[in-house]
Amino acid sequence: MIGATTSLAFSALLRNKMRSTLTMLGIVIGVAAVILMQSMGRGATAYVGEMISGLGSNMLIVVPGTARQMGPVAQGIPLFTAADLDAIHRQAHDVNEITAAAQRPLRVVAGATNRSVNSGGVMPEYFSIRGWGASSGRVLNADDERSAALVCLIGQTVSDTFFEGRDPIGKELRVHDLSCRVIGVLEAKGASAFGMDQDDVIFMPFSTFSRRIIGSDRIAVIMMSAVSDDRIDDAKTQVTEILRRRRHIAPGQDDDFAVRDPREIQALLQSVTGILTTLLAGVAAVSLVVGGIGVMNIMLVSVTERTREIGVRLAIGARASDILTQFLVEAVALSAIGGVIGIVFGVSIAYGVARGIHIPFVVPGIAAPIAFVVSVLVGVAFGVFPARKAARLNPLAALRYE
Repeated sequence: MIGATTSLAFSALLRNKMRSTLTMLGIVIGVAAVILMQSMGRGATAYVGEMISGLGSNMLIVVPGTARQMGPVAQGIPLFTAADLDAIHRQAHDVNEITAAAQRPLRVVAGATNRSVNSGGVMPEYFSIRGWGASSGRVLNADDERSAALVCLIGQTVSDTFFEGRDPIGKELRVHDLSCRVIGVLEAKGASAFGMDQDDVIFMPFSTFSRRIIGSDRIAVIMMSAVSDDRIDDAKTQVTEILRRRRHIAPGQDDDFAVRDPREIQALLQSVTGILTTLLAGVAAVSLVVGGIGVMNIMLVSVTERTREIGVRLAIGARASDILTQFLVEAVALSAIGGVIGIVFGVSIAYGVARGIHIPFVVPGIAAPIAFVVSVLVGVAFGVFPARKAARLNPLAALRYE
């Protein structure tokens, strides 16, 4: 009996192909929007994770000042010293490598090209901490740092801008008022999680940069790597204790420095993208409700149009439950088919958008089945009222209906 009722339901839908298609469209759009929003949100979260991990593995960054004290120099907070760096290296057993770093935008000139570039001074360990090698030439070494050599590494963007079509190795650049020889081109990193071009950089030995450009041997940023992923928190604790002793911070007083863990930034950004994804998916789900209202509207029209048909079926022995089941099957079929088509469209559009804006293509495994189940539930919820109305028709009144 169920088979016959289902067959009648699909026959009724196929008699009005255009109306059935347009009715499904609301469900298709709703499901596709939910899948698209979920995919884009997960893709953005994965992109943020990749960008943060691209900063380096097991990395910690130490800066003077606190979250409440922006601008350490203006607040009179002392910078770090080479002795601080050495103490951390010797006493923090869970710290693997450590480097001083300084960075500021400087005017760079080569031939007729003249523009501002993010320039910095780092020690050789910087590149292994960040997992950043040279695509050509070499990175800085201990001899460069010891002798304060007038050499520099450049990013891919700098190479393309100042030496387009030419090999930059061995060429001269003037950074601020200091000439340096290019010894290597760094591997391309692309944009950071904050949209900055990581390849638009120049690096010199820290000793060269601090003495010849900054004019001070004080250290504004210390970067380090932990011995392993599971020892990052231990390394962070050790560095904090060492610097508190060296900076004479009494027990109970706040630190005048911050040990930052990129994992915290990653967690914050992923939390934000997660919240936005949920909100956008919620907004997209509203279109499912609109689609459900469309299903109910069309089913009510169908009940009115087929009143005589319903009367005939009731008169020849069909039960009210058979009529109710038929109309409910029609509503669920419209929603279920629309849900499947919506999933296919949503995944396809998400793939195209992800490739277009260069983020990972991710389809949450649970999103598609949930979207399908919700579309079926929408069909049930919005199909019950028209189905009950059809089942409650009086056979005699239905037969006389014009």
